[in-house]
Amino acid sequence: MKTSARNQFKGIVSDVLIGAVNAEVHITLTGGANLVASITKDSLESLAIKVGVEVIALVKAPQIIIVSDFGGYRVSARNQLEGTITYIKPGAVNTEVDIELNGGEQVAATVTNDSVETLGLRKGQTVTAIFKAGAVILAVAS
Repeated sequence: MKTSARNQFKGIVSDVLIGAVNAEVHITLTGGANLVASITKDSLESLAIKVGVEVIALVKAPQIIIVSDFGGYRVSARNQLEGTITYIKPGAVNTEVDIELNGGEQVAATVTNDSVETLGLRKGQTVTAIFKAGAVILAVAS
């Protein structure tokens, strides 16, 4: 699939929780990590998403927040993927940070240069990529 979303995670739907308006779709990625997507019930039905279906979860790089130390706090973002920084490419304002998850998947994040400096981000550092379930777009093969 060709898309501008840098993060394309392949996985299998492991659970679906249906609410009044939205559905929560739980996805097990190829490497074993888990994602949660929040989509409308209409999207769930039109894409025929159910347990066992293979999906691609798309997340734009600017939606990824990098956490180097939770400092004892918990966050409401459902998706929290731990990995190791493999690449840092600074730009004029923002920096691209690539993170390899424990299962081998890659996460690309775009953060400000100030954030890279404040967090002291460096290649080989263990960090957590977090993003909200609502930031996930699901695609299925037609």
